[in-house]
Amino acid sequence: MFIKSIAAKIFAKKVVQKTQAWANNPVATQQAVFNSLIKTAQNTEFGKNHHFDTIKTYQDFATNVPIRDYEDLKPYVEKVVKGQENILWPGKPLYFAKTSGTTSGAKYIPLTKESMPYHIEAARNAILHYIHETGKADFVSGKMIFLQGSPIMEEKYGIQFGRLSGIVAHFVPKYLQKNRMPSWETNCMEDWEAKIDAIVEETFNENMTVISGIPSWVQMYFEKLHQKGGKPVGDIFKNFNLFIYGGVNYEPYRAKFENLIGRKVPSIELFPASEGFFAYQDSQTEKGMLLLLNAGMFYEFIKSDEFHSDKPKRYTIGEVELGVNYVLIISTNAGLWGYNIGDTVQFTSLKPYRVIVSGRIKHYISAFGEHVIGKEVESALQEAMEGTSIRVNEFTVAPQINPTNGLPYHEWFIEFDTEASGEPTNWTTFALAIDNAMRKQNSYYDDLIVGNILQTAVITKVAKNGFQEYMKSIGKLGGQNKVPRLANDRKIVDLLTTIK
Repeated sequence: MFIKSIAAKIFAKKVVQKTQAWANNPVATQQAVFNSLIKTAQNTEFGKNHHFDTIKTYQDFATNVPIRDYEDLKPYVEKVVKGQENILWPGKPLYFAKTSGTTSGAKYIPLTKESMPYHIEAARNAILHYIHETGKADFVSGKMIFLQGSPIMEEKYGIQFGRLSGIVAHFVPKYLQKNRMPSWETNCMEDWEAKIDAIVEETFNENMTVISGIPSWVQMYFEKLHQKGGKPVGDIFKNFNLFIYGGVNYEPYRAKFENLIGRKVPSIELFPASEGFFAYQDSQTEKGMLLLLNAGMFYEFIKSDEFHSDKPKRYTIGEVELGVNYVLIISTNAGLWGYNIGDTVQFTSLKPYRVIVSGRIKHYISAFGEHVIGKEVESALQEAMEGTSIRVNEFTVAPQINPTNGLPYHEWFIEFDTEASGEPTNWTTFALAIDNAMRKQNSYYDDLIVGNILQTAVITKVAKNGFQEYMKSIGKLGGQNKVPRLANDRKIVDLLTTIK
């Protein structure tokens, strides 16, 4: 056991040194990635259609390759799905990660032999950075669980299809196989609720040291553990000392998690997606996640408030600024080119380049010109909860444009943790606290309140497990799926109100 911990520390030091080498040379690192991508894809169908053989500079690339989302790239992807070679990237991909698109139905994101290793290395390196910074490595000898989708694949035209988290399950290093949980059979279960029940049974008496997953689904696991054991998760798993998460902001969940666990547990934030593993938290003391500039991806950034203009300016890594909301655009060694992944980011540091995920370009509220983004509603709720016993399980926000009485407003649909007495004692005061926090962050919203265009935010209570029932009703319970924090319409909340 002790030998494994020592080996992890030595390996961690080497990885951190390699990371520092490229992080200290960001522009040169990205230029090298850019050159490699263009050269490698020059003779693909996409490369020929976009004159890659004439591209010598980034400006050449920006001129020849427009920004695309999945729908725009779909004609190329469909050819690859049907088994055609050399379309977006040389040869055929190893896998297609199947995801749920909000506008295009199922999306198929290619994963190639060149891109796949970076998904694995990034997750590993995030843990190694934690070990190097803190000196803590005993957890590597315990059991680890990664709540993920089924690893069962289907094959078409020599390409494997599956969920990203399920695909990654096939690449767990041999030295972690004995530590990994749950069992392969349990991991293959498709019914998420039954799967969580099985995971609880398998892990309850194990020495769990690392737990990883999207917070909303880990919360479900923790609640079932608590129900079974009748005590905090931290007492059930006395050596549980590291929580790894991604997909959503942890802060709205933190108070609830600490209550369920019974103590504080260090955490590592990841920024993975089917399109690439973009960043991970490399420091416990610095805000943001280290943007991975050497991972086979070339990044471009467009200011979110300019994104919908005719010809928005495209920025490269050396041109970005702190605190600006950018739409993240990628070109990758999996064959995505000028691709809008839909996420928005803000830089918290430029030496090295660290980011936070600020929201989704399609998930916002601007029914009255307020331009509210995900980061703002998450921060407002967190601020309103500070110093209170209020605990929130899940929430989403939508505009109410046509109320039956009075001015329009933003309606917050919140599922409170009633078992932990986590409801507000004074709902009006809590709503006002949220509203004041929003006004401090967003001057447009403040103007609308001051100008009597909007009234103070309204809170609507969601029944216990209401969000789980909503996700189940749309076929997205578990796995990588998550509830949008906000929307510019009421499609989500109209369904929520039908759940009793």
